[in-house]
Amino acid sequence: MKNSEWHTSAKTRWEDNADYWHERSVEMWTSGSRKAIIPFFTKHIDTGNRVADLGCGDGYGSYLLYKKGYVVTGMDFSGKMVEIAKKQEMDQLSFLQGDLRSLPFQDEQFHAVMAINSVEWTEDPLHTLNEIERVVTPNGYICIGLLGPTAHPRDNAFPRLHGKEAICNTMMPWELEKLAGEKGWKKVDEDWVYKKGVKSSITENLSNELKQALTFMTLFMFQK
Repeated sequence: MKNSEWHTSAKTRWEDNADYWHERSVEMWTSGSRKAIIPFFTKHIDTGNRVADLGCGDGYGSYLLYKKGYVVTGMDFSGKMVEIAKKQEMDQLSFLQGDLRSLPFQDEQFHAVMAINSVEWTEDPLHTLNEIERVVTPNGYICIGLLGPTAHPRDNAFPRLHGKEAICNTMMPWELEKLAGEKGWKKVDEDWVYKKGVKSSITENLSNELKQALTFMTLFMFQK
């Protein structure tokens, strides 16, 4: 699939999914699969800093960061998602439509970036990481949540096995970690989100590599 076709197909998918996502968003961020993200982020980033939420969806995660005291700009490439998100706009919290392939921000504009389940939907993940790096200040932080092997949305990559178009790349958490290392990013922290029913007693003694292999999502905190 050509890059432009991938982009258009992924954008259409999220435009069509916006209302459904919005209905589930609060639950995901407060008690579901995304409940660990804000505590993970705030553990490392001082309040008051400028933060970009890349792939912000309906903006509820951005809103939670704002409530914690950050100056937040949310960005999504779905116009419908941004339309929903803008209903939450206020001082120190804003939203715009944009593309991870070419971020609409200045170099070193943000002290930290959060990108949760958004890198997966780009055809060229390394180019996306380079763009993210560009907008982060020296020694700034990059928080990425990447879908793991057990995540149901990974089904979006399955059509490639039939030679058909697919709009979810196959990058795994250990591959993201390796790319980040090659770029000179320092891994500051890591956490793991598992599917319901997986008890901590099952995973607590496993290596990071095995934890990643079982995850619905792996959370990384890198420092540029």
